[in-house]
Amino acid sequence: MAPRSAAGAAPREPLSTERVLRTALTLADSGGAEALTMRRLGQELGVEAMSLYKHVANKDAILDGIVDLVVGEISVPSPEDDWKAAMRRRGISAHEVLLRHPWACRLLMSRPHVGPAMLRYVDSTLGSLREAGFSIEQADRAWSAMDSHIYGFTLQKLNFPFDVEQFPEAAATHLPQLPPGRYPHLTEMAVHVIEGTYDGAPDFVFGLDLILDGLERMVAKA
Repeated sequence: MAPRSAAGAAPREPLSTERVLRTALTLADSGGAEALTMRRLGQELGVEAMSLYKHVANKDAILDGIVDLVVGEISVPSPEDDWKAAMRRRGISAHEVLLRHPWACRLLMSRPHVGPAMLRYVDSTLGSLREAGFSIEQADRAWSAMDSHIYGFTLQKLNFPFDVEQFPEAAATHLPQLPPGRYPHLTEMAVHVIEGTYDGAPDFVFGLDLILDGLERMVAKA
């Protein structure tokens, strides 16, 4: 009979690359990528930090791995999908995924990624646009335009100093500081927010649809 480490104790789950990365993802979600260290990860897994190097080369490999896990959560288009509906769904999905993992957006913009999820994500997006009639140059530029909106809007939402619910109070606080009559249009908008006739909330889908409508007109002319 095989010995057990402690009476009644369940056998420890073996260490694997998948387990290391999933645990690292949880740590990054709770404390940010900057707080993720090999020592902290080892503690969370119940092993010495040196044991991790059998499964991941270094912290950079961990960061690349967990970014690929995040990308794997994003909806990707299928060949039979209508391209515009697929790109809209992809954009909304990417925005929602990056809000769930607020540390990931900056890493996606600042590091090269060649993980399997990222490769599938890029290839399926370009493939959908090519099938719709976009040239390879147009498809690449369309991809860039959409992702610039996704990343930029997401970062703005993650870093904006007020929640939507605080907009009326913030507008009421700052409106008296404006010189009377100097900024009439800004004043008008602030009044609408204060009175509740307009919530002032940025609309991700509004911008995404503008881009997609423009791309649809462009490919129709080709």
